[in-house]
Amino acid sequence: MNSLKDKFSKVGMIIPNILMPRKDINLQKWAVVACDQYTSEPEYWDSVAQEVGSSPSTLNLIFPEVYLEDDDKEERIKHINAAMKEYLSQGILEDQGQAFFLVERKTPDTPTRWGLMAALDLEQYDFSKDSTSLIRATEGTILDRIPPRKEIRKNASIELPHIMVLIDDPEKTVIEPFTRNASSLEKVYDFDLMKNGGHITGYKIENESSLHQIADALEKLSDPSAFSKKYGNNDVLLFAMGDGNHSLATAKSVWEDTKRTHSGDGDVMQHPARWALVEIENIYDEGLVFEPIHRVIFNSDFNQFTQELEKIGPVEFTSLSTTDEVMKRVSTDEGRHIIGYVDGERIGVFTVKEPNSTIAAGTAQEAIDSLVQQENTTVDYIHGQKSTENIGRKPGNFGIFLPALDKSDFFRTVIHDGALPRKTFSMGEANEKRYYVEARRIKS
Repeated sequence: MNSLKDKFSKVGMIIPNILMPRKDINLQKWAVVACDQYTSEPEYWDSVAQEVGSSPSTLNLIFPEVYLEDDDKEERIKHINAAMKEYLSQGILEDQGQAFFLVERKTPDTPTRWGLMAALDLEQYDFSKDSTSLIRATEGTILDRIPPRKEIRKNASIELPHIMVLIDDPEKTVIEPFTRNASSLEKVYDFDLMKNGGHITGYKIENESSLHQIADALEKLSDPSAFSKKYGNNDVLLFAMGDGNHSLATAKSVWEDTKRTHSGDGDVMQHPARWALVEIENIYDEGLVFEPIHRVIFNSDFNQFTQELEKIGPVEFTSLSTTDEVMKRVSTDEGRHIIGYVDGERIGVFTVKEPNSTIAAGTAQEAIDSLVQQENTTVDYIHGQKSTENIGRKPGNFGIFLPALDKSDFFRTVIHDGALPRKTFSMGEANEKRYYVEARRIKS
């Protein structure tokens, strides 16, 4: 395993020891969707709590962001950390040994997508906009979103990832060779996800030849000469953030704190907090669909948004009948960006000519950033057309619809332009996001 360890170290990974619930635990109640979903819909999370009841569940181990502004934040974090210790001490979570998990996810609306559960080296990750590290953020990191997450992670004994990281593997050399023979692998879990989340199956990859095969394929993807030939850039980008950007940034921040507080410890570089458990996916997977992330602005109105857009360039508004029509119109075209709009009175699109940004999300965000400087005006980032319309139509609100990002240009754009505007894209709708299933110790 030593040579394997060295191979994976070069590509910023380790083979993790993944924790899974005991066989008698109801996995449908165990697994809940990523904490950063349904952030303006407390009724969703209330219904999850009702479905879970008193069963062991990741709901007790995460902080749904819909509750971040509540007064009981500190008490909730204490309960989360206590539940983690309880689940470990009671043997609810069991170590599956050193292995990767091959993950097969089916959702109601998209083809099967495949992923690989692995642990990435935070020493090789930098979330700054102009990063040239092996592992990079792909959109702007909102620094003030890190502290509340740190409050949870800094005393956490385990991590539960909703992080999805992308590789640029058009020849399908890393993950796909195992998908064709998944039935020959040991099945770790196989169950339906709650709340229309589809179905998920996990397989264990642990034999040495398979592990070497993965390491060799990743090494080829990260070969500097091949990378330079493809992109005209010598700074290899192997792992690009897909979902969970702020969660990985939080893990990085906690790791830097850990290094400082354990600076006299000769083994600090082997501390489990150095790595973060993620799901790696190939951007060329047919089941991986890029969806736009829309916006809802609270305590503002049509006229104020129009004024901010007019500061960017010439603006026209066209009224439409439905948000379906809006979604057919929104686009990033050369020389103009078309941005969708809905409130309690109107539906339509803004056409902004001569924009400053290269994509429509950047133009919308420029206007929104100005709006939220005003007292009481806030923004939320919404997955899904229907949720955006429903919340945007409420009094005092309006919704903004944006086009999807072309994933075939994704890596090239990040390599040459740096991080995209924050919340530019989403990998699927809210119910297609990662559900918390696997865990990993981050304290010795």
